[in-house]
Amino acid sequence: APGPLGPRQRCRAVFSETLVVTAAAAPPIWRQLSFSLLLGSFCIALESAAQGNSATDALNILLIIVDDLRPSLGCYGDKLVRSPNIDQLASHSVLFQNAFAQQAVSAPSRVSFLTGRRPDTTRLYDFNSYWRVHSGNFSTIPQYFKENGYVTMSVGKVFHPGISSNHSDDYPYSWSFPPYHPSSEKYENTKTCKGQDGKLHANLLCPVDVADVPEGTLPDKQSTEEAIRLLEKMKTSASPFFLAVGYHKPHIPFRYPKEFQKLYPLENITLAPDPHVPDSLPPVAYNPWMDIREREDVQALNISVPYGPIPEDFQRKIRQSYFASVSYLDTQVGHVLSALDDLRLAHNTIIAFTSDHGWALGEHGEWAKYSNFDVATRVPLMLYVPGRTAPLPAAGQKLFPYRDPFDPASDWMDAGRHTEDLVELVSLFPTLAGLAGLPVPPRCPIPSFHVELCREGQNLQKHLQLHDLEEEPDLFGNPRELIAYSQYPRPADFPQWNSDKPSLNDIKVMGYSIRTVDYRYTVWVGFDPSEFLANFSDIHAGELYFVDSDPLQDHNVYNDSQHGGLLHSLRP
Repeated sequence: APGPLGPRQRCRAVFSETLVVTAAAAPPIWRQLSFSLLLGSFCIALESAAQGNSATDALNILLIIVDDLRPSLGCYGDKLVRSPNIDQLASHSVLFQNAFAQQAVSAPSRVSFLTGRRPDTTRLYDFNSYWRVHSGNFSTIPQYFKENGYVTMSVGKVFHPGISSNHSDDYPYSWSFPPYHPSSEKYENTKTCKGQDGKLHANLLCPVDVADVPEGTLPDKQSTEEAIRLLEKMKTSASPFFLAVGYHKPHIPFRYPKEFQKLYPLENITLAPDPHVPDSLPPVAYNPWMDIREREDVQALNISVPYGPIPEDFQRKIRQSYFASVSYLDTQVGHVLSALDDLRLAHNTIIAFTSDHGWALGEHGEWAKYSNFDVATRVPLMLYVPGRTAPLPAAGQKLFPYRDPFDPASDWMDAGRHTEDLVELVSLFPTLAGLAGLPVPPRCPIPSFHVELCREGQNLQKHLQLHDLEEEPDLFGNPRELIAYSQYPRPADFPQWNSDKPSLNDIKVMGYSIRTVDYRYTVWVGFDPSEFLANFSDIHAGELYFVDSDPLQDHNVYNDSQHGGLLHSLRP
């Protein structure tokens, strides 16, 4: 099997090989002695040292989840953004170029991929219900690892806090002990941003001098420190660990150390390539970015609702602060990965890096998430597996030395292996289970509300096998058969104050979206929130964009294609 062998696996391998050799040539007494020596000196010692899984046999898991991070990273080809530590992780990983979230808002997306179920199964489209009560007692990724002998730990924003995770981040089901939240988190939306008037404001743009903010620190810095502390603790543990680290940035407000602005001079910041609302965009598909408008510095601009636009100079400042927040995030990821190296855990720890959804930076005249466009649903996803995606580090070698984004030498490096295949975040559950050597949960029946353990996503392990893709082109099947699904609810056919985040009872329309290698097709249909039922005979609007000719999804040809019978041929 590819990958490193643990002591127990080595025991079996050596034992089996010895039996084969001795069975052919040795007398029975020698075969018996060989059996006793092996069993006594290695296997029995190993079994008595650890029951079930052990830290020396099982692979650990480090799951890094970032809030609102689109693939604006060097490893995804962005020439502006400096993300050397994430790029370095990508160089030792399999990088998925086309990974998609199932709903572009935090709580529904996180509950979806952490349970391995789609939003129509979790029945969470907003922030106001707990799936174990509201839908079904579904197992989660960390819960499954916990039940299989792992110490499971949560740092920062992993589940969305509040009702959607039972005000406990799903403790004690998912975690071995209560999750950690940074104490400085409570200041994120308070008046800590110094304005041009010298006063403190609750702004969208909020570069800070860390020494001047409450507690003299920021949430992501605290999460990094706690994650490293837990890694140090688990270094000597007899049990394998599952550590999930959730980072806040680049979620708004853009509150980050001000020195990161220097990486992005405003004269280098361009507008989005398509900053205007497309003429052919159905009103129901537009999100009016109401949370952006609530910030004091945006309110001062007196922007019209719902379409804006934001003044161009302020658009550049938003993009500047988003990119600066990404580079700040990158340093935090770099410190955690460097600590993993220093503790000699890189050789037996799987690393998964992803985001809950993307974030529009002015594309289609939109900001934030809350839509079915690629800019809102496409996410970074990379998987590092020791010995599979990269050679095991030699003695004294560091795979993840910290790289300073301010150092010109920390330039972007080539990604390791990458795949263009379309994949979904609901695939994380079966993939991580399989990579860790645990039984992969079975596929969910339809319906599956009564089934505690199953999964609706594909197992992505095939992308981590040691195969030459040119020699075995059929290994991954036909890319045109791959589909990524997403959806988004709306309270009305036209943008209004709650279009971005409608509560369940206010949902009247659901936009179901299909993304293939060739096109994105979205149909907006009537939805009954009391029955959780979509009516596909009640079509309110549609969108169709072809990837090759319209990669930015600016030219909706849905109405044109209806008359040509093309839509019927596109339906899977």
